[in-house]
Amino acid sequence: MNNLKAKMMAYDVPQKIQEMGIYPYFRTIESEQDTVVKISGKDVLMFGSNSYLGLTNHPKLKEAAKKAIDKYGSGCAGSRFLNGTLDLHLELEQRLAEYVGKEATLVFSTGYQVNLGVISSIPGRHDYIIIDSLDHACIIDGTRLSFAKTLKYGHNDMEDLERILSKLPKDKIKLIVVDGVFSMEGDIANLPEIVRLAKKYNGNVMVDDAHGLGVLGPLGRGTSAHFGLTDDVDLIMGTFSKSLATIGGFIAADNDTINYLKHNARSLIFSASIAPSNAASVIAALDLIQQEPERFEKLWANTNYALKLLKEAGFDTGHSVTPIIPILIRDDFKTFMMTKMLLDDGVFVNPVVSPAVPSTSSLIRFSLMATHEFSQIEEAVTKIHSCARKVGLFEDSAVTV
Repeated sequence: MNNLKAKMMAYDVPQKIQEMGIYPYFRTIESEQDTVVKISGKDVLMFGSNSYLGLTNHPKLKEAAKKAIDKYGSGCAGSRFLNGTLDLHLELEQRLAEYVGKEATLVFSTGYQVNLGVISSIPGRHDYIIIDSLDHACIIDGTRLSFAKTLKYGHNDMEDLERILSKLPKDKIKLIVVDGVFSMEGDIANLPEIVRLAKKYNGNVMVDDAHGLGVLGPLGRGTSAHFGLTDDVDLIMGTFSKSLATIGGFIAADNDTINYLKHNARSLIFSASIAPSNAASVIAALDLIQQEPERFEKLWANTNYALKLLKEAGFDTGHSVTPIIPILIRDDFKTFMMTKMLLDDGVFVNPVVSPAVPSTSSLIRFSLMATHEFSQIEEAVTKIHSCARKVGLFEDSAVTV
């Protein structure tokens, strides 16, 4: 047996979890993404989606996608750099720049590829990238592709960030890359202090707003707008796969930076462009955001209600202040067990276990959409509490919601 085959055969962790009957991944959904989905023919409450504004099944997005296919076909058959740029892409980039408040934007095939291309191409061999210890994996992977030196500070620890910045040479690029909203913890970056320190030590700031766009700020313009710091943040990254309800990603910055990235970001140059239907869907989503601002009010009403019920039920929700609510279980096995029990009971949630987090911080990720009803939230919290009692997380016998 050769070495590759031996390594592949030796990896049996998923099989062991499957044998235990608690494997929680690749669950097959048989319907559109909504507050209720079909799994194995059964209705299941969806509290594991990133569709914060609930737009993934909106008729206007569907219609826009269909019209784009009729006009442009199913794909572009090439990269943006060569034959894959449509007038539709340019329209989308202009709309996104206006939305987030920057001079220009550049659309990539996925949000992941945005971070790979931007982070790897901007800082050079003698420069520095500084990241939060809980930044998303695509930020980390972007640093691995860069020749710059990467330094990490404690999560939202501004003293630690200043300690690092104070030791770096003033004449080198120092790019601080941070999630606006942290995707598992649901808390928000201390952007005002990050910006202040960047200015003090001649650094630059890039905000990954994958989970902030469509959630924070006026009309969901993101974390930078939430703090009134759009002009002070150098680069704003966003995805289309969350609030904007399709797939793709973008980077927003000044014209010079976008020009540089168009000719240096390898994940843009060597990847096919997003399909016309995706681009048209995002434009339609931006229109809806302008036309239906009440979606944001409902999203935050749902978020605050869910946080209230979960805390009253005795759960530790960490520092979350957003529609991403971690329910801390602090035990991998119990987290898997609860996820399986909840699915059997008609509630879809996502488990987060080691090595993604320390086993003592394992959690259930409970996320809200603007389209959830209070009654659905109440039902889910009641069932979560019931499952938590069954796995020994609580000693009390009942909960009222």
